[in-house]
Formats: sequence, structure tokens, C-alpha cells
Amino acid sequence: MNDINTKELLYKLTSVVGVSGAEENVSKVLKDILSQYGDVTVDNMNNVFCTFGKGYHFLLDAHLDEIGLIVTSITDDGFLKVAKCGGIDCRMLLSSEVSIWTKSGEIKGIISTIPPHLQKDGDEKKIVDIEDVSIDIGLDKEVAEKIVSLGDRVTFRRNFTELLGTQVSSSVLDDRSGIAAIILALEELKDVNAKITVMFSCQEEVNMTGSKTGPFGKNIDEAIAVDVSFGYSPLCKKSECKELGKGAMIGISPILDKNMSHSLIEVAKENNIPYQLEVMGGGRTGTNADAITVSESGIKTALISIPEKYMHSPIEIVDTRDVESVAKLIAAYVKKRAGEINA
Repeated sequence: MNDINTKELLYKLTSVVGVSGAEENVSKVLKDILSQYGDVTVDNMNNVFCTFGKGYHFLLDAHLDEIGLIVTSITDDGFLKVAKCGGIDCRMLLSSEVSIWTKSGEIKGIISTIPPHLQKDGDEKKIVDIEDVSIDIGLDKEVAEKIVSLGDRVTFRRNFTELLGTQVSSSVLDDRSGIAAIILALEELKDVNAKITVMFSCQEEVNMTGSKTGPFGKNIDEAIAVDVSFGYSPLCKKSECKELGKGAMIGISPILDKNMSHSLIEVAKENNIPYQLEVMGGGRTGTNADAITVSESGIKTALISIPEKYMHSPIEIVDTRDVESVAKLIAAYVKKRAGEINA
């Protein structure tokens, strides 16, 4: 599709930290990347925008924040107590390696656990409550308080693992893989006869705050939100998931624009782009599309998702072929719609 290496792009994007509400580092990286495509701004909330072109106005959205933890207190014996930032799965926490992002930089920690020899009957079947989670950084309280501040964010240890074939694993592919797809699409949209605004939005994991405010005042004609959705793995119901490597997931939902969804299907067929249908009931998609579509007087919005295994865990997996399919579908759709509008 272009000269950008998808795995290298994903590695770069997943290496940067941006827990909800503390996204400054990832915002800076994305600002630099987007500067080659158009005019870049960062608003007061750390939404990153890139705008170029003229005419019919498309918004392309993916969220830049990630789930994590926030330090709430330091115990008398030097352990850090935390609360959730986003949808942390507490099953993943015990014995995990984590990073605490302090004002002086990253420090390493371990989430404490009880040896099996000291557990009580039934303990092995319990899921730990977040209130019972403690992070061991190897220091007593007096020293720990000089390094760690209340409100510091915590993430799983950074990792990027290339599996066999075309799949990769990382703790933050939700939604850095969506960002990657949009960046790949921009390579094909540099000269399109339309206006494009990219919105890499903040705080999706804590009530979609960035996407509620970001489109305001921009006079958007159509929007496409890009996120991850459920990829099939053992113990999942196949009826609730799609397969990795089988292409972009085109969303169909009461809150999404029906004509856009159908047009995306037609574009995929016309261009031999692999795709799967994701039909969602209940009037919500659980993504930024829900917020964008009701912004101002309403914005026609579609949703394209990347199938992902092990969502909201330290070892999320996507297939680079699906990231590229999403990019190709976005580019082909925008080009076709721009052609129709300008005909």
C-alpha cells in the first residue's frame, strides 16, 4: 500500500505511554508523525488533530489513550495502592510486572501475590479486588514518597512481541493499531479532493471524553471511527467474535449511519478488500462512534474495527493484515465518496 512498515509503525506507537488523563507523551509523538500530512494542533484535553485539503469534510478518529492504574496512596510499609484508569481486568494483576510513571521517569514494580503455601482454602478461585492490589517497588515508605507521587499512572510492563506469521502482541494495541491504520490510510489520501481531519482522541477508556468535545465546531460531514473489537480465541463464542487475518470489521448498529455501513461493504467488494460484518444491537457500539454521531446537530458516522484477541490485557494480539485492510478500506471509501460529491 505504501512504504511504511506496519510492524515498525505498531512498535513505535505501542512503545509510548499514555494512560487516560496523562496522555502528553503519546500526544507529542503523534503530533510529530502527523506534521508531514497537514496542520497539526493539540487541544486542552490532549486530543491531537491534523487537517488538510478542502471541500467535503471527513473526520477519521482513533483513540490514543490506554488503560492503566493510578496511585492513590503509599502504605506504611512502602507498598503502592492503586485504582483503575479504564477497564482493567483484575484477573491479570497478581504477579504482573508494572511500570510507575513518575515525574522523574519510569520505575519498575511488581504487583504482590500470596504464595500458594500461605493461601486459604478457596483463595485460588477468587478474583482480587482492586482495593487489595499492592505494588512492591522495593522501598520503604519514607524513600518511596520521595520518588512516587499520588496520581502517578501505572501500566503493565511494556512489551512488543512478534508472533509467527503476521500477528503481533502488545499491551496497547487498543487502540494504537487503529491509529496505525489511519496513518497508513493518510499515505493514500494526501491528494484527495476533500477536507480531512484526523482526530486521535483522548480519554476514550474513561467515558469517551475526547470524542465528545473534539468534533465541536469543525463542521464535519462524515466520520469514521476506528477501534479494536473481539477476535476469536479459545473459550470465546464464535458468534460474538470475528477471526484475525480475515479483514476489517465493518460495524452495523442502530447508532451508526446505515448508508455509510452499506457503502463501506460495497467499497470493500469493489476493491477486493477483506472484510467481516460486526452487527451490534442495543443502540451502542462501546466506541467513540457513539459520541461522535451525537455531536452538535449529529454527524453521520461509521465504525471500522480491527479484530483483537485478549482485549484489555498485557498481551493483546492483532494481525497486521487486518490493520492494512482497515487502512485500505478507509482510503478507498474516502476517495470514492469524494469523487461522488465532486462529480
